[in-house]
Amino acid sequence: MSMSKENIKNTRTAAIEAALELAAEKGWAAVTMQSIARRAKVKLADLHEMFADRYDILAAYGRILDRRVLESVGDGGDDEKPRDRLFEILMERFDALNDHRDGVRAILDTVLPDPKQTIVTLPHLCRSMGWMLDAAGIETSGIKGVAKVMGLLAVYCDTLRTWRNDDSPDLSKTMAALDKNLARAERWAER
Repeated sequence: MSMSKENIKNTRTAAIEAALELAAEKGWAAVTMQSIARRAKVKLADLHEMFADRYDILAAYGRILDRRVLESVGDGGDDEKPRDRLFEILMERFDALNDHRDGVRAILDTVLPDPKQTIVTLPHLCRSMGWMLDAAGIETSGIKGVAKVMGLLAVYCDTLRTWRNDDSPDLSKTMAALDKNLARAERWAER
């Protein structure tokens, strides 16, 4: 018997939540698809139909973050500078990450030092950064667009390291790092 669209959506959401909770509790390296299925109270076979592996769950979480950010940003208006808009968009993304802060930190602790895991996540992050640039009204086509996406990826990853250790309630350290990184990227782009 196949699942309804609503059941599929609920199961996907439950699996993502379970993966993040388990990562926070015991570290990402110890999280298995079986443990995610048990925590989410879903059949492993149903989970298999929705996700190829744990990294597919992370990619789905990334798409949830993208959607949340894209829903929260307005059209920006003509008078707003793209850099200012990009700053707001990325800060919205860091705010969204705070909802699962401990789980995301545990995932970063495992993924960042491991080149293989980093490479697996790069295509998903590049797509997300393309969406963020598009939302800011910044062109991403052609070779220059690829350079912009890669530049924003570097800005995001460097700022993510600051966010990881920023326990301030207003993310002031993250804001400062993002502003500095965007300014550096802007100077580099002008060359």
